[in-house]
Amino acid sequence: MGFMDKIQEKMDATLVPLAAKMNAQRHVAAVRDAFTLAFPLTLAGSIIVLINYALLSPDGFIAKLLHLGTLIPNLADYQQIFTPILNGTTNIMSLLIVFLTAYKLAETKEGDSLLSAICAVGVYFIIYPAYVASEVGNALPMNFMGAQGLFVALIVGLLVGEFLPEMAKNKKLCIKMPDSVPPAVARSFNLVIPIILIFMISAVANYLLGMITEGGIQYVIYNAIQKPFSSLGGNIFTILLFAMAQQFLWILGIHGPNTLSAIRTVMFSEANIANLAFFGMNGTTIGTDFPITWMSINDAFGNTGGSGATLGLIIAVFLVARKDKTQYTISKLALAPGLFNINEPLMFGLPIVMNPIYAIPFILAPISGNIIGYLCTMVFKIIPPATLDVGWTTPGFLIPFLGSGGTNYLSLIIGLLCVVVSTLIYMPFVRAAAKINMAQESEQ
Repeated sequence: MGFMDKIQEKMDATLVPLAAKMNAQRHVAAVRDAFTLAFPLTLAGSIIVLINYALLSPDGFIAKLLHLGTLIPNLADYQQIFTPILNGTTNIMSLLIVFLTAYKLAETKEGDSLLSAICAVGVYFIIYPAYVASEVGNALPMNFMGAQGLFVALIVGLLVGEFLPEMAKNKKLCIKMPDSVPPAVARSFNLVIPIILIFMISAVANYLLGMITEGGIQYVIYNAIQKPFSSLGGNIFTILLFAMAQQFLWILGIHGPNTLSAIRTVMFSEANIANLAFFGMNGTTIGTDFPITWMSINDAFGNTGGSGATLGLIIAVFLVARKDKTQYTISKLALAPGLFNINEPLMFGLPIVMNPIYAIPFILAPISGNIIGYLCTMVFKIIPPATLDVGWTTPGFLIPFLGSGGTNYLSLIIGLLCVVVSTLIYMPFVRAAAKINMAQESEQ
């Protein structure tokens, strides 16, 4: 048995099952699934806001290209049509997450997922900060319905999703209805006592905490946990650490992005939502409080072609390894999906997984792209931050341009530069792999 075969055997016996177990852990899975289900709304909001400024702003790149400002008087006034879309997406993100987290967790426990989700929303508002006086009367503050309330939303969703199904299994807490009662009504009555108990416990906890600190649990959690956690995410070294860990896991055969997605999502969600709201209000990404996120650095500059910036690998194969039938054939098949950042054909076809030749460039290429993006955005400040989510399947070299509002064409050039750099990094390793492959083919 060769050296690599021994390593593969050890990984199959230890790390791979561990990663699979972590991904399948029901609390982690519930959080991951909640954000996955909410993602279409935030993506739709991002795209519509981008269109709103690209098409309906006289300064937008589509409006400039088509001279819409000249053709349509008062073009900017029509932006008001789509501006309220933020109220139905990012501005209620915490409500969506508390509902979906409780729903998915209760589903794994074979409990009443819908009533658990509804109960979680109720608890969320029980512990919500008190009404504040306004010119039109008392009103709830809106800030904790969006990204600022995400941590509390996750905690409430996990607690309700965990304990309500357990309490429902206790027959002493269930109200037994006659068989003639419709199943939907009987199911609701079965959970009345558990829901009452959860509401009362939440109210008492909220009252006691309110006596200790002003503003209740939302302010405590935000100031003590979420704010520092989000600040940690807005650091280039955090981005680079996540990138290295993700690529290393992929090399071992463990899906790095999926394994780290729960932590990454929680860390960067507030910043991403705040960035979208900032662009919706200002029409620019310049000046946002969160210019450094996973999306604005790694997705925009270090992920072209998929994990490992593998579009550069495909181009390198086309340039220096056309005689290597194995790599060339696989790269041709991988080109179309690779343009949209899907690189499984390369990961398992070349393969990159457990391939010592490609381990170094697979980590180095995205790191280089991240550093280039950071320098251009934050140090030299020659391009605006790409803080808009335009979808992970958007061709990577377009993300710096579209993600910054689609007005700065230098961003497009920087995106292409990252592809060139990743190609240069992969080239010597592609040549080495080609020599090995062709030597093996000649021996057969």
